[in-house]
Amino acid sequence: MSEALGLTKAFQEAVAEAEELIANAPFIKTDADRLEGYDYLAGRVRMAMQTAFDYDLEQPLFINPTHQFSRQGLDNPDAVYFHAYLREGVTYVVSGRRGTSADLSFQVMGGTYNATSAATSLMAFDDRELEIGPDGSFSFTYVAEPGAKTLIVREVFNDWDNESRGTLQIERVDTIGRARRPLTEDTLRKKWDVAARSLVGSIQTWFAFPHFFQFKEPVNTLTVPASTPGGLSSQYSSIGHYELAHDEAMIVTVPRCDDAAYQAIQIGSDWYASTDYETHQTSLTKAQAVADDDGMLRFVISEQPPGVVDGAAAPTANWLETTGHRTGPIMLRWQQVSRALTAADGPTVEVVPVASVATRLGSSAAGAGLSADAYAERIAARQRAVARRMIS
Repeated sequence: MSEALGLTKAFQEAVAEAEELIANAPFIKTDADRLEGYDYLAGRVRMAMQTAFDYDLEQPLFINPTHQFSRQGLDNPDAVYFHAYLREGVTYVVSGRRGTSADLSFQVMGGTYNATSAATSLMAFDDRELEIGPDGSFSFTYVAEPGAKTLIVREVFNDWDNESRGTLQIERVDTIGRARRPLTEDTLRKKWDVAARSLVGSIQTWFAFPHFFQFKEPVNTLTVPASTPGGLSSQYSSIGHYELAHDEAMIVTVPRCDDAAYQAIQIGSDWYASTDYETHQTSLTKAQAVADDDGMLRFVISEQPPGVVDGAAAPTANWLETTGHRTGPIMLRWQQVSRALTAADGPTVEVVPVASVATRLGSSAAGAGLSADAYAERIAARQRAVARRMIS
């Protein structure tokens, strides 16, 4: 038997270091938190391997490192994310067919997020700046500017049931049609080393990231809508974090915005990642939520169901389930906005006993209870929609 090359040593050490970071995370309060951390670790391992081995600077392609099994950076449940790595001065052609999602956006990043700073956004635009053919086809050329490292594409869905994905590809003009270079030991060693650094670095980054933004705000508050830091040109966001007792609820009231193609709210975990958005209702878009007659969307964040049916606690249409998390981040997003948003477009927050929600909100969307069967139908629709559009 030939001698092992020892190529995976750095990655093995990184997995051990990552496990220590997860096991000793300062926000762990329960055994469930720790188990969730190990599931989060599995996603970080997947991401590290994918970003190290699937990319090729000479033969680029879009990869999908963030999805329901690999959550990071308070990932948006409504988005499919694509990343391609760039080399400065190289000409790329990006093409595809526009689907029917609410938003398709492109962003060039200089470097990556890390534990001390956010990445620099060099360019950001959405599909409104593309020439799109009658069949939905589009194509544009981009010469990677100085500092360009990554092209990120987000396909964002407002109506999970009726919007469909498009197609997308990237080509490097000077290498298309060529075979990849043969594998070498040095190349593989570098890839394993990249995976090791990426694994530990991503965990450290997302531990630190909410302290740049969410945790700078007082608990149980939400900010005025503002252009997302380091984010998309057409996206506004409102951020905050909640801390609720088992018998408390947060009522978030925000105007339905018809000047944005996409509007949504989500809550997450202290791992700064989305929580189960397939089999629980932890996010809602304006298409999924029910607006009241006054044009307001009223969401209720709580552990216990906030509605009442036949005298018993019951889910409501606009309930956001905390799934056992007493604390966590909150984010509202508006995309493809056609005007500047102001404080009048933003959310207001009230924390109340969960037992009083149904009385306070009456027959509004947030207060009216749903039967167990009706809520199960909502969850089934979420599962089917995720299965249709997500990439694992």
